[in-house]
Amino acid sequence: MEYAPLVKNIVGRMVYKLPIDVADREDLINVGIIGLMEALNKFDRNRNIQFGTYARFRIRGTILDELRARDWLPRSIRHKDNNLKKALDTLRKTLGRPPDEYEVADHMGITLEQYFKLLKDTKGISLISREDLTSDYIETHRISDVMGAVDRGNPLDLIGGEEFRSRLKKLIDELPGKEKLVVSLYYYDEMTMKEIGKILDLTESRVCQLHTQAVLRLRSSVTKIEL
Repeated sequence: MEYAPLVKNIVGRMVYKLPIDVADREDLINVGIIGLMEALNKFDRNRNIQFGTYARFRIRGTILDELRARDWLPRSIRHKDNNLKKALDTLRKTLGRPPDEYEVADHMGITLEQYFKLLKDTKGISLISREDLTSDYIETHRISDVMGAVDRGNPLDLIGGEEFRSRLKKLIDELPGKEKLVVSLYYYDEMTMKEIGKILDLTESRVCQLHTQAVLRLRSSVTKIEL
């Protein structure tokens, strides 16, 4: 009961990305509760890790498994996402810096409003999806492997060595100012989009756009790193 609010918090942070209704949200909360129960059953108090940290991995993993099982993301959305990633990657190489939204829209031959619509359509795609990984990586690192790593307290071992982590950190550091700040507040300080908007004096919708742009930039580069 003490950690039940953590489930709602995690679901709430994930739901904004997904085209789901209230009933589906309640289903995900129930799935998250199952993940919490698994965390309670498998947590080892002798390990040097806080239960809240461990439970968060378990809950998110259980919810993500459920979302993957539903296969909710249309192929058309992945096609739009690929087009956006290609545009960002091409412009970054041409300009020698991250392009702004006006440059991306102009490169794609669409209006700024249409570009923002694409961002909204693709915001539910994860930073690294199974489609982005090689077949060898997928075969080697199954969900059960990830959960096993969490149990052992070393989940970061699965995403490559120090070179990979250093490169990912560098990519985050290279993000445009506001996008980098949004990523920091959302993932490190675990604030909601609404809370970030109040700090930056931006609308929640604008914060979502900045977050999606940041994730797209990272996705267009991170998959080129040797995992």
